[in-house]
Amino acid sequence: MNDQNDRPAPAVRPEPRFRIRALHTESTVTVYQAYQPGIGLAAARGGRFPSSWSRERMTWIKPSFLWMMYRCGWATKQNQETVLAVEISRDGFVWALRNACLSHYVPALHGDQATWKRQLRAAPARVQWDPERDLRLNPLPYRSLQLGLAGEAAARYADEWVVGIEDATPLATEVHARVRAGELERAAELLPQERPFPLEDDVLGHLRAESDR
Repeated sequence: MNDQNDRPAPAVRPEPRFRIRALHTESTVTVYQAYQPGIGLAAARGGRFPSSWSRERMTWIKPSFLWMMYRCGWATKQNQETVLAVEISRDGFVWALRNACLSHYVPALHGDQATWKRQLRAAPARVQWDPERDLRLNPLPYRSLQLGLAGEAAARYADEWVVGIEDATPLATEVHARVRAGELERAAELLPQERPFPLEDDVLGHLRAESDR
C-alpha cells in the first residue's frame, strides 16, 4: 500500500493575469483613492465628496489597497496624504465596467486604432491594468484594475454610488510601520480581505486581452 504522504500535492492554479480582487459584499465593493487632506478628511467626515471635489476631472478608483499604497507611497506623497476607503454600490461598479474602454490600444480587441480612439472618447469610464503589488510594493506577475471615471460616470460615482467613505490613512500608516519593521506576517493580517470579485464573463470581455503586455 502506498503511503498517502507519497502522493503528489495538488497543482496550484496560477492567479489569472486579469482578475478583479476586492473587499466586497453582496451589494457593495470597496475602492481606494488618495487626496490632499482638505478633500480627503472632509469626505471622510461627511460621507460624501465636498464641493471642492471636481466632477470635471477624471477620477481613478482602485480596488487594490496595496496598489493604492504603491501609488501614494503609503500616504506620504504630496496631495495624497489622506487615503480613502470608498464603499460603492456593486451595481454602479459593474455599470462602469460595462461602459468602460481600455486606456490603451489592443489590436485583438479594437481592430484598428481609429476605432479604439472613438470608443475611448465616447466612454464615460476607462480601464488600465497595472502589476499588482506585494507588501514591499514589488510588482507581482498578475494585474490590478484601475478604473477611471469621467463625465456621467464621475457624477454617478459621487452622487449615486457612494455608500460610505472612511479614512484609511491610519491603516496605511500602521501597515507601513509593520513592513518597515520586517513584521510582514503581522502586516498581512492587517490588510483588507480582498478576494476575487465575481462577474459575468461579458462584463470584462472587452477589457481583458490575454495577448496584452
